[in-house]
Parts: sequence; structure tokens; C-alpha cells
Amino acid sequence: MQTGSESTVQHRKIIHIDMDAFYAAVEVRDNPGLKGKPVVVGGEPNSRGVVSTCSYEARKLGIHSAMPCIQAYRLCPQAIFLPPNFSKYKAVSQQIREIFFQYTDLVEPMSLDEAFLDVTENKKNIPYATEIAKEIKEKIFQKTLLTASAGVSFNKFLAKVASDYKKPDGLTVITPRNADRFINKLSIRKFFGVGKVTEKKMVKLGIKTGWDLKQKSLQYLEANFGKNGNYFYQIVHNLDNRPVNPHRVRKSIGTERTFAQDINDLKTMQEYIQKFADEISTWLKKYQKKAKTITLKVKYYDFIQVTRSITLSFYCDEASTILHNALALLNKTEAGQKKIRLLGISLSNLS
Repeated sequence: MQTGSESTVQHRKIIHIDMDAFYAAVEVRDNPGLKGKPVVVGGEPNSRGVVSTCSYEARKLGIHSAMPCIQAYRLCPQAIFLPPNFSKYKAVSQQIREIFFQYTDLVEPMSLDEAFLDVTENKKNIPYATEIAKEIKEKIFQKTLLTASAGVSFNKFLAKVASDYKKPDGLTVITPRNADRFINKLSIRKFFGVGKVTEKKMVKLGIKTGWDLKQKSLQYLEANFGKNGNYFYQIVHNLDNRPVNPHRVRKSIGTERTFAQDINDLKTMQEYIQKFADEISTWLKKYQKKAKTITLKVKYYDFIQVTRSITLSFYCDEASTILHNALALLNKTEAGQKKIRLLGISLSNLS
């Protein structure tokens, strides 16, 4: 028997649209000579920048997003490395969102290349979410010459997993009738919200598939995974009640830099923190935001990463305040004594 909440969830129609290798696909579209070649968007080859995204030809060679570019270069020296052009990607993203709004105002962008749509009630009165997803995919291609993958289901978790199931240019539908069968077979690494560390821990506990996860009680999951235990319990039992939120609030703003060579000069670090503070202050003022919590991130030469935070008694948007507190946080690290490869600051607890 279904509970009232389960019944409500199962009658919602959620679509998750995820563009295929978005940044790389835009670059290939604008330069047809790149078609069929391993394209990497991110830092320069032989640098310690990271891969933002890459074409499927590059992925077949083992390259993936967030991989250090120097490692990507070793895997594929013939790959074409391109710097990201975010203004161009944002413009294309806006074209895609305009298509979404033709069907519903309940659009929750997750990034430039993906979004959730609630089409339970839609502007065109199309009864089947699958038909809407097909139309959206076709319109995106007609407008941008880019392909998207779509997942259709009755909750956000399943729609998200479905969109990743048959990439690229895929369309996967998970209905209430086949949801259990789909989840039971799903590898735990495919669960949205399960990162590498959590996956490793789950495998140690004998949890390798959705079926394995479903055998664990809520108390067991909370004991082993803290507050995330409840999330894992909810999604594996199809109890994801999260609505599509068109007014999703940004929770933080930050910037960071990976250096071409490890540095231990405090003056250089202070100069970068000044630059970061100016950039973040400009953003806060542009969007009329202020923040209370300032966090400094340092990654040492040996890849050990530390963060230091302070929460102010007031909201701020001034670069001088951000700088003063970030420098104080820097003094609480071993920067200068140990070489660092990455430095960054972020502000959260936004007004």
C-alpha cells in the first residue's frame, strides 16, 4: 500500500536535461575541424590546471572532468587542449533555458549544462513527460546543433540518474512500475550523491548495488553515514520528495588558483588573496549580496588540503574585510613553511 506522500511523488513528472560534453561540444560546433578528435576544455597541457570537460573521444582514452591536465596530456598527448570560454557557454545555456520555459516555469538550473523541469502541469498540456523530453531534445538540437540527454521519472533522483544512463543523446524513462527493478540493479557508484570516498566505504560494508543499499535500515545508514544516511534511505526507497525549485538560492561564492609551480612565498600568496577578495567583493555588490562566513582553502605540495573558516558577527561585502580575515586565516595554516599548489577563498552564509 502506498502512503499519501509516495502517491503524490509518483504522480509528479520530472525531467532532467543534461547537455552532452557541453563545453567541448560547443567548441567542436564552432570549429568543425575538431570533430572526431579528443578535445579537452580546461587548463593547458603539462599544466596543473584541471579538465572542465572533454569530448567523448577523449573520454574513451580515460580522460574525465576534474582530472589534472598534466595527467590528461600523458594519457593522450595528441589531445587538443582549449581554454574555457564561459561567456560563450552562458549565451548557449540561455538559449537552452528559453526552450525549457516554453513548457514550464518550474525550471531549476543546476549549472550551465543541466536543469530539472517539473512538467506535471505544463504550458502545452502535453499529457506525457516523455513526449515533452523528446520535443525539448529536438528543439535544443535545432537551435544550438548540440545534443542533450534526458531522464524522465517521478522524482528528482531518478530523473537525474536516468539522464546519465544512456549518454550521449539518450532518453531514459523510469516509471513507478519499473523503478524498483532499475534501482536494485544500479551500481552504487551511479547513485547521485555517492562520491569516491562514500563509494569506497559502502563497498567495504558490502553495499555494491541499490539492492544491497535497500537491505540496510535507516538506523544503520545514519550510524555509518550521519545525516547522509537518511538521504540514501529515502532515494533507494523512492521517497525523494524534493520539489523542483525555480528559486534555488546560491549558497556560496568563491574562487581559487592552482599554481603552475608550488609556491612558498607569502607575499605572492597575499597578492592572490587580495585579487580573490576584489573579485568576490565585486560579485557580491553586483548581485546585492553580503556574507558572514569566510573560508580559506590551501592545498599543499603533497596534496594534503586544509580549510580555515571564520564567521563574522555581521554581513559584509567589502574587499578590505574579506582580505583582512582571509590573511588571518592564512596565518593559521602552514603556508610559507610548506609549499602550496592551490589557494582559494569562498564566502558563504549569504544574505
